[in-house]
Amino acid sequence: MREPLIAPSVLSADFADIDSALRLIEQSGADWIHLDVMDGHFVPPITFGAKMVQDIRKRTRLPLDAHLMVEAPERQVEDFAEAGADFITFHPEACVHAHRCIQMIRNRGCKPGISIVPSTPVSVIEELLPFVELILVMTVNPGYGGQDLLPFCLEKVKKLRRIRSELKADFLISVDGGIGPSTASQAAQARPDVLVMGSAFFSSPDPATLVEQMRAPYATTGLVC
Repeated sequence: MREPLIAPSVLSADFADIDSALRLIEQSGADWIHLDVMDGHFVPPITFGAKMVQDIRKRTRLPLDAHLMVEAPERQVEDFAEAGADFITFHPEACVHAHRCIQMIRNRGCKPGISIVPSTPVSVIEELLPFVELILVMTVNPGYGGQDLLPFCLEKVKKLRRIRSELKADFLISVDGGIGPSTASQAAQARPDVLVMGSAFFSSPDPATLVEQMRAPYATTGLVC
């Protein structure tokens, strides 16, 4: 595995020209595609549903992480699994029976992930960590692209790395929000496994160079726990 994995978010792409966006992601050398699904309730905007994921799945072989920023995500698991998502990541803040939702995702043949907003401490999800494949730490308040990274959220990444080591677990740790060239070194200090980029990626004049630029600090930055 290259460190870190780069996961552009199509939230910042032109939805009317998704083919070009997917080609740009693939040609850049990025590793995943991040899909921000918003329902207008858990977070303010409405973005897209399972049909968009289904159409994207037809056009790329890259792994798809469907990030469900929706209330009652358990109601959406089957649709996004059938649409071709590889990871289905949801918010325990929006789900009463989170462990059951994790089981549903796995039973549908997908990899379960959980995400936490900036105000949620790691302790809230600690009981779920042995059962998931991905932890997504929101480093901005979710809902809109182009926000500034909240540095205190990176402390959660360090804590999750310590817990992962103690549990001898292998879940991936991802960060999403305010990730770009100006925060690459800052993020590398916490060493998440996956960097989600939206506006920074799609506004870059040279996304391939940006991808390498985001990986570069990992080669020179030691692990900070």
